[in-house]
Amino acid sequence: MKRILAVDTSSAWCSVALLIDERIVQRHELLGSSASQHLLPWITDLLKTEGVALRDLDAIAVGIGPGAFTGVRLGVAVVQGLAFAANLPVAPVASLDAIAAKALTHPLIEAKATGLQHFSVAIDARMGEVYWANYSVMKAHHPDQLASSKLQAELPIRLGDIHLTKPEDAQFLNSECAFGSAIIEYSTCFLHQFQADQLNGALGVSATGVLRCAAVMLANRQLVKVGQLEPLYVRNKVALTSAERSAK
Repeated sequence: MKRILAVDTSSAWCSVALLIDERIVQRHELLGSSASQHLLPWITDLLKTEGVALRDLDAIAVGIGPGAFTGVRLGVAVVQGLAFAANLPVAPVASLDAIAAKALTHPLIEAKATGLQHFSVAIDARMGEVYWANYSVMKAHHPDQLASSKLQAELPIRLGDIHLTKPEDAQFLNSECAFGSAIIEYSTCFLHQFQADQLNGALGVSATGVLRCAAVMLANRQLVKVGQLEPLYVRNKVALTSAERSAK
């Protein structure tokens, strides 16, 4: 039986999920800065309700960013403490990879029956910029060719690094569709490269997306020791100066 706890606070959403074999239990709410007051109580309640002790887990997964600076640090710090206490390995998952993993079950991806499909993920990075990355996934000729469980299906392959640019400078290559919050914030830029029905701005990062990545990482023995866990900071500068704000 696989047991993985997943946490993500890299966005305005506070998200916790627990995988018990093939069953997922999740709590996911829009809390903003108050996530710090709820994260640990949610984890405690979720484990207690499901009758799972921290030491019984196979791993703890966490969204490491990029995303909200304070939120990313909150999630990583909490998971560091829990993993150290229970001597558990961790699964560090990039925010965009978690969204890409969830996209596998979205109609824009599932509508294509077979073959190689390219898609992109882009999230709002504030300060007039976006984080973005391109992905590919091979659609099998039959659902059972990939795996019997969607959690164990192969993850999308990220084509290169996660980038930080102005939205108009993002390069989506051969992508057939795109997901993420940047689509809502910068819709005009995306409509220059995609049709409206190829876009979904509502699909965001969550603990279930982190969990999908972590399940595959566990199966492939790609977990790391907690001492290796650290946030993913694509941007080092977290705010504009007064002069920069005045110039906008």
